[in-house]
Amino acid sequence: MHPSSGNRFPKKEKLKSKKLIDRLFAEGKSVSSFPIKLIYLQTELPFEVPIQAGVTVPKKNFKSAVKRNRIKRLLRESYRLNKQLVFNNSKGTFAFLFLYLGKEMPNYVMVDKHLQAVLHKFQKKINHE
Repeated sequence: MHPSSGNRFPKKEKLKSKKLIDRLFAEGKSVSSFPIKLIYLQTELPFEVPIQAGVTVPKKNFKSAVKRNRIKRLLRESYRLNKQLVFNNSKGTFAFLFLYLGKEMPNYVMVDKHLQAVLHKFQKKINHE
């Protein structure tokens, strides 16, 4: 067994479907903890996973692809380590898209703090729906 088997982010949990991403922007609801915004949609997923997640960083705020990729890596890493906050507690299947809206380069501690806040807000919101 893989030593970190609980904290993996396998391919089938990655949000890749263009159709689903378009639907997220059209119909999705959102929660945010600046500079991270989570757009989510309760939907059918192609695989047997509770959540498919994607990350994005606008080119408008970060012209350099290197910086955008670094932020995406931080977002994915933080999500990978914190996804159990929502994985076991949500009823239904969801598509997630994390947007980084800040203008300056974040560090991991900041990304992690705000990503956890966003996941807690999401949890509260779906438990009240």
